[in-house]
Amino acid sequence: MLETDQVSRSFGGVFAVRDVSLSIGEGELRGVIGPNGAGKSTLFNLITGHLRADHGSIAYRGRRIDRMPPHRRATLGISIVFQGARTFHGMTVLENAMVGAHTWTRHGFFSGALRLPPYWREEPRIRARAGEAIDRVGLTPWADRYAESLPLGQQRRLQIARALCAQPKLLLLDEPASGLRAEERGQLAALVRQLHREGLTMMLVEHDVAFVTGLADRITVLDLGEVIANGPPAEIRRDERVIAAYLGEASADA
Repeated sequence: MLETDQVSRSFGGVFAVRDVSLSIGEGELRGVIGPNGAGKSTLFNLITGHLRADHGSIAYRGRRIDRMPPHRRATLGISIVFQGARTFHGMTVLENAMVGAHTWTRHGFFSGALRLPPYWREEPRIRARAGEAIDRVGLTPWADRYAESLPLGQQRRLQIARALCAQPKLLLLDEPASGLRAEERGQLAALVRQLHREGLTMMLVEHDVAFVTGLADRITVLDLGEVIANGPPAEIRRDERVIAAYLGEASADA
């Protein structure tokens, strides 16, 4: 479903990502881990279109997307959950989820802003789809609350609901467990596991090794911008290069 081929990106002559190749199959949950400065966020932003590669190519379902802007990638079925809680203040949980429908609605921005007839024809469908999305992430009891009033763990689930409202084929998650308490991480892991069982293809970029190894089918490990290992979680945990570069003490504690 997703393939990067020899993708590189440098800043000031220093490579943040260098010749990174990976291939994610349909229905797979791929983890991407690495120490701070390994290039995880750069790779994520190259795939989402928020950065452009210096070299290499990125393909989605066999189609080159590395020169497409982010909004065009979204219309192809790629949804993003960014690091940090990003909610629209002054809007309810349901309204926040409805924003994700922009990738498939037919009415334009002005039609929506001015509440013209095309908007009103689609609004019930958008509201229903958003309601289904927040139900999938367990937020229905909070549908009418302002999004900013939710605890961080619920705000993260709301971000996933907004992404699900876009009807994605590929879901990209950047450090979704960052800053969460143990209980919230457990709830998030259960949600990601359920979406995986339902067949959604995902790429999970994370610093929390235990979180990733408990969820991913395969893991790609970056260090200093390069892929140093790629394989199933059990194999990755035993890889001496991974232990030396990143796991070490975390491997012993997990």
